[in-house]
Amino acid sequence: MTQIVETDVAIIGAGPAGLFAVFECGMLKMRTALIDTLEAVGGQCSALYPEKPIYDVPGFPAVQAGDLIENLKAQAAPFKPVELLAQRVETLAPEGEGFVLGTSAGNTVRAKAVIIAAGAGAFGPNRPPLERLPEFEATGSVRYMVARREEFRGKRIVIAGGGDSAVDWALSLKDVAAQVVVVHRRPKFRAAPETAAQLEEAAARGEIELAIPYQLHGLEGENGRLEAVTLATLKGEIRRVEADHLLAFFGLSTELGPVAEWGLGLERSHIAVEAATCETSLPGVYAIGDVATYPGKLKLILQGFSEGAMAAHAIHPRVFPGQALHFEYSTSKGVGG
Repeated sequence: MTQIVETDVAIIGAGPAGLFAVFECGMLKMRTALIDTLEAVGGQCSALYPEKPIYDVPGFPAVQAGDLIENLKAQAAPFKPVELLAQRVETLAPEGEGFVLGTSAGNTVRAKAVIIAAGAGAFGPNRPPLERLPEFEATGSVRYMVARREEFRGKRIVIAGGGDSAVDWALSLKDVAAQVVVVHRRPKFRAAPETAAQLEEAAARGEIELAIPYQLHGLEGENGRLEAVTLATLKGEIRRVEADHLLAFFGLSTELGPVAEWGLGLERSHIAVEAATCETSLPGVYAIGDVATYPGKLKLILQGFSEGAMAAHAIHPRVFPGQALHFEYSTSKGVGG
């Protein structure tokens, strides 16, 4: 059944920045509705790399992405956000002193302010141009993310790509998989220098095999069950690698979707905002996290958290006009609900 949701702040995007914005709005007694295209909250942290460690979240020397999301969910839970998942916001229009949003599931959200925390936008993996690819995707033989390392214990894995995801997962899976072969078209990897060096060291010890310079050429198997991956050089030399799974890490294809049509002052697929408040060119609409841009912007999760706090404080006068906002530390006032 479709819903009509009345709230103070509509938050588009349920990744880390969006979840923390729920907490910040809640601390200021503002109700929230959380809308996301994915079936669960967490954004890329949950969908693409839940077991990948993150090292630059303050207070955590290292924290797995999935654990970070669970903590953010627990932090937001006392404020009971309305969650509208597996749907995207198709329309946004001014209505009186606020806005009305329409979703792809037919739901309507009326809010006094809007926070766009859509990351890089709606995303999906860049797929290799291989015959029979959907057949192997359907069985999980070909994947674009790792949710649980244990699924690959004792398996023969081919990893394709030369960026951080490919290198990180090669290093992680070598301890559980029976075989890890990394396919890349050139010797130089685009990953962080330290992890690229670790990959070379693991290859020298025989823990990982590097197939260089090769590219994916084909898939072999029956009924969607992968048996081998064929590789090819630019000269046409073919190599066959027996494998149970192909993990392809060629980055994400992202698009802002309907957000791009809302007149928010885009700069190269990002939304320009006022640095002090995160407000866009449309008064009452704010953007935080990776989708937002301003001079000096850093694409870090911790900066998205800060922007969520700034946006919430900037929104407070719209929700409670004429009511003074006296800043208090959470250690003094506690967490309401």
